[in-house]
Amino acid sequence: MSDRLNVYLYDAVRTPRGKARPDGGLAGLSPQELVRQQTVALATRCGDVARNPDALLLGCVTQVGAQGGHIAMLAKLYAGLPDTTAAHSINNYCASGLSAIGQAVAKVASGEAHCVLAGGVESMSATPFLSDRAAFYTDDSLPPRARFVPPVLAADRLANAEGITRAGLDALALASQQKAAATDSDTALQQSRIATGPLTGEECIRPQTTAKSLAAAPPAFGELQQQYADALEGETFEPLHSIAHAPPICDGAGLALVGGERLGPAPRARIVAFAESGGDPAASLTAGFAAMDKVLARAGLTLADIDRIEFMEAFAVTIAKFHRDRNADPARVNVSGGHLAKGHPMGASGAILTSTLLDALDACEGRYGLVVLTGAMGVGAAMIVERQ
Repeated sequence: MSDRLNVYLYDAVRTPRGKARPDGGLAGLSPQELVRQQTVALATRCGDVARNPDALLLGCVTQVGAQGGHIAMLAKLYAGLPDTTAAHSINNYCASGLSAIGQAVAKVASGEAHCVLAGGVESMSATPFLSDRAAFYTDDSLPPRARFVPPVLAADRLANAEGITRAGLDALALASQQKAAATDSDTALQQSRIATGPLTGEECIRPQTTAKSLAAAPPAFGELQQQYADALEGETFEPLHSIAHAPPICDGAGLALVGGERLGPAPRARIVAFAESGGDPAASLTAGFAAMDKVLARAGLTLADIDRIEFMEAFAVTIAKFHRDRNADPARVNVSGGHLAKGHPMGASGAILTSTLLDALDACEGRYGLVVLTGAMGVGAAMIVERQ
């Protein structure tokens, strides 16, 4: 490719994910402490270069309370990074962690930075979803298409519009749980997961999940249709998603070291292409598909060329739609389970899945990997890497 990027992922690490409740495994650690432990891990694995980044870019969705006051700046100070390290807190909803890595790629590619720490953090036990109380969430002066619709409601709306059945949702939720339970102790697939606080493994996996228990679970979000009737312009649809078809809310962090050539340590992967896309807010959870199509075109690749795929399970409908429409080899997708089993620490998810992708590529000795993130109201990001 004439526009080859000479930007590399030298390493990427992640926490296990802890339940977002007072007794959750990471609830006793502040967001900045979660990030600090990832900076220590990268310094241990990559050496001094990770201790002296030009910038720290952190995705974080709910930037109030424990995550307010410019969380990236706080994390920089708390981790003891140099005063000269720039800091940016980034909110791009559920794609925030991957957007941070994409911005790091752009900084390095342009020559603005030599090496960057980029990723995300979300402590949902300390800062619950929607606790920023943004006026946008209830603003009825906006045209209906632009009004906020909760992701759980958008998932049911999308499943109905796409003709995806409850049985289809059940099948993908079960597969996610089974793969996560089977691989949680697989050292090859967890080589970049860093024991954090008391957690050494994923806390949200439900290994007791069965096809029978999934089929018996009642839809959980139907009442929201009345609450958001104006934004839906009176549209009604069958409630389909249960709690088991939604990613658990949780705490977590992930961080990557992004740099140009010859930083010192050997890079794990080269960034082939990165792309972001907006999408129809009424279709909400589909912008990840647009970003995926864009990044594949930019790389000159197809899904058949990709050895491992981390496709964010933003509710069961998104992964069900991916498998139905894109005909990807299921054996290459979310090989260690996905968000439906392991949880979704919003601003951290993109970085966590990047780390997971590198582990999966190493384990199979594959060449190309793809990570796709999708979020509410038309947010999407995707990245392709080439294992070195």
